[in-house]
Amino acid sequence: MCGIVGLFLKNPALEAQLGSLFEPMLVDMTERGPDSTGIAVYRDFAPDDAIKISLYAADEEFDWHQLAADITANLDLPAHVDVMADHALLVTPAKIEAVRKVLKREHPNVIVNSYGRRIELYKGVGLPEQVADRFHISAMKGTHALGHTRMATESAVTTQHSHPFATGLDLCLVHNGSLSNYNRLRDWLSRRGIVFQTDNDTEVAAGYFAHKMSQGMSLRDALLAGLEDLDGFFTFAVATRDGFAVIRDHIACKPAVMAESDDWVAMASEYRAIAELPGAESARVWEPAAAEVYSWERAA
Repeated sequence: MCGIVGLFLKNPALEAQLGSLFEPMLVDMTERGPDSTGIAVYRDFAPDDAIKISLYAADEEFDWHQLAADITANLDLPAHVDVMADHALLVTPAKIEAVRKVLKREHPNVIVNSYGRRIELYKGVGLPEQVADRFHISAMKGTHALGHTRMATESAVTTQHSHPFATGLDLCLVHNGSLSNYNRLRDWLSRRGIVFQTDNDTEVAAGYFAHKMSQGMSLRDALLAGLEDLDGFFTFAVATRDGFAVIRDHIACKPAVMAESDDWVAMASEYRAIAELPGAESARVWEPAAAEVYSWERAA
């Protein structure tokens, strides 16, 4: 099962409504994934020369401000933190590799959900409406978002194992399906510097695309390469800092529907998640074909 949704705004006038448009899409996928829920939102840029790092700690009493102070003390660089429930958004000019080293030494139980100039990632165990309310998704502004409602078939039901997975700069992925060769690929990618934090097959797919793009591939070319190297069934929705893409495997057995209007592009596991968007009644609607990349990009 699992439900995936994506919304990419073409009209800047709608950016203030991203969260309010996106949350109902996510909630409509509740029956497909009641275990856990995750949302990646692409919002304002981090300040020049800085990145945003989305963090998670299982302890809701965790002292996030002490973590920021430890980053500053260890790296001699400023670090600011905004706290939301058991998550926090760290903004710093430090490199992600340096931050990971400090976390491993000082706060080994803190998980890096995502990092980049624009991406923010929030997820947790629970129904979509509960998780969306916890992180005030409906109030968020931005350009595009991905979401996932999980019915676990691979790995444990935990916040850490929830989708989306983000393994590269501003890159994240949601997945309906399962991969069979992910253990071998995880070992191969780990030797090439990709950092994994779970045993989930989807995280390996995200790491694969991050690696391919770090080698100079476009998102489209990386997805096409995945058709040959990723063994299994999948519908993927992928987001980058400025882009959005969807691809299904050669058999296309996992459901997906797409729609495009003058104002937005949307995809979901079921059309009902798209039907309430403004202008949906006149949008072009189609089922994405097997082994074909559908992608959109905003001007950087």
